[in-house]
Amino acid sequence: MRKNLLALAAIVAALCAGVSPAAFARDPGEIRLGIDPTYPPMDFKAPDGSLKGFDVDLGNELCRRMHAKCTWVEMEFSGMIPALQARKIDAILSSMAITDKRMQTIAFSSKLFQFKSRLIAAQGSPLAANPAALAGKRIGVQTGTQFETYGLAHWAPGGAQVIAYKSQDQVFEDLRNGRLDGALLGWVEADIGFLRTPAGKGFAFVGPQLSMGDHGTGIGLRKDDTALKASLDDAIAAIRKDGTYKQIAQRYFDFDPYGD
Repeated sequence: MRKNLLALAAIVAALCAGVSPAAFARDPGEIRLGIDPTYPPMDFKAPDGSLKGFDVDLGNELCRRMHAKCTWVEMEFSGMIPALQARKIDAILSSMAITDKRMQTIAFSSKLFQFKSRLIAAQGSPLAANPAALAGKRIGVQTGTQFETYGLAHWAPGGAQVIAYKSQDQVFEDLRNGRLDGALLGWVEADIGFLRTPAGKGFAFVGPQLSMGDHGTGIGLRKDDTALKASLDDAIAAIRKDGTYKQIAQRYFDFDPYGD
C-alpha cells in the first residue's frame, strides 16, 4: 500500500511539473540500445573507441529526458531484430527504416528522420540506376537492410547480382577494390560517410534518388513494450518542440534531416 501511495505521489508531482505520465508507464532503468557502428555519420566509432553519430546523440538525449541509463550494445545490423525478440536488447537505434514488412514483426517509435537512397559507383561508370543498365552488374548492400530488399525485388529480376555484406564497411571495401560495380545505401550516409572521405575519391552518385517505400527511420521496439514506446515518443516530441533536435542535427548536417 505504501509503495502504491508513493508511486501515485510521484505521478502527481510529475504532472504538476509538466512531465508526461507515459514516462511512468514503465520504469526504464537501463535501456539497452542495439547499434551497428559502421554507418557514418549516423553510427560510427571515434579513434578512442567511443560511439559517435547522429543516432548516438539522439539516443543519449532521449535517455536523458527519460531519466534512463543508456547502454549501447554493438551488433551486426541483420541480427538486431532477433536480438530484440530474444530480449538481449530493449530497442534498436541504428538507422533502421520503418517498413511495412518490419512492422509485421516489431513496433517502432515515432519517426526520427528520413532520407532517400542512392546508388554509387566509380566516376565515369556507365552504370545507371535502372534495371536494364544493371543487368549483370554486382551491387553491394548491407544484409538485413531495406536496400537489400529493394535490390532483390527491383534489380535482381532484371539480371543484377545483389550481394549482401555483414557491414557497410565491407561493401565499401569491395567497391574500392573493384569487386563490386556499385553500392546502394542512404544518400546521406553515402555522401558524408564515403564520397566526402579519402576512401571515396573517384566515386560518385549515379542515377536519381530512390524511394524505398519506407516511413522514415525510427527506434525498433517489441510490440508489447507499449510503455517504452510511449515514453520514447514523448521524448522525441519534446526535443522536436524545444529545438534540441535541430541543435543535434546541425552537428552533422546543413539541412533538416527530419524530412516530410
